Amino acid sequence: MKTNQKLTVDLHVHSAKSDGSLSPSDLVSYAIKKGLTAFALTDHDTVDGIEEALNAAKGTDITVIPGIELSTEYEGKDIHIVGLMIEKEEPAFRNKIQEFVHSRELRNQKMCQKLTEAGMPLAYEELLKEFPNAVITRAHYAQILLKKGYTKSLKEAFERYIGDHSPCFIPREKVTPEDGVKLILSAKGIPVLAHPIQYGMGDMRLQLLIDRLKEAGLQALEAIYCTHSPSEEAQMKALAKKNGLLISGGSDFHGNAKPNLEIGTGYGSLYIPKEVLDDLIQRKQELFP
Repeated sequence: MKTNQKLTVDLHVHSAKSDGSLSPSDLVSYAIKKGLTAFALTDHDTVDGIEEALNAAKGTDITVIPGIELSTEYEGKDIHIVGLMIEKEEPAFRNKIQEFVHSRELRNQKMCQKLTEAGMPLAYEELLKEFPNAVITRAHYAQILLKKGYTKSLKEAFERYIGDHSPCFIPREKVTPEDGVKLILSAKGIPVLAHPIQYGMGDMRLQLLIDRLKEAGLQALEAIYCTHSPSEEAQMKALAKKNGLLISGGSDFHGNAKPNLEIGTGYGSLYIPKEVLDDLIQRKQELFP
């Protein structure tokens, strides 16, 4: 890395252990190639890729931050809570994650049955074979429906069959955002409300959600995000400051699953300075001395 290059991090990144396209070790190599100082592996509802990423980073100049992105539900909306610097072997945390895995397996079996009944035969075992060692998400369904010729695009798969209100969608059992925050704290991690603009809640409803999450122990807001405009980023930074929260930032990198979205730089203008991570590290030390 050039000495005059700005030190940049990315605190929201996915691997093939959930719905990204790169393995955890390939992700480390790619992040190094892109000049990052650190990145957080925040796969959906799983920590299965963390050990591989940490091992791949040994002896390199990059730091891997153990993380997770939890799917929760609030007023019918899918709300994501990112956990940073988690200690994944904490018993209460580990047990709850195992419950998530079991719930997701049951849901996927039911969705395969729904698709089959709708004239698009898909066995659960076929899904697992196509995406080995991955936490199956609807992105995987869209890919296999396209591959089998049942749809002409990934977008069509969601719009016609597996979107939130589509005929073959089965909602997965979810926890509340407050439970997500508390679960991350149980792993001695820093809970972050992910991409708040995406929820389209309006100022008042978003503030009500933040109030509830702060009471549960929320520590940060993902103010820097790949789709935020400069004014939205400024708005979220001001909201974090108003509520006494730290800021976090991430690209939400998925590899090929989100074309043109790069790790570290998002769609081109994303920049998350290392100081953001430094502040979060300091907060963890204060919370869990």
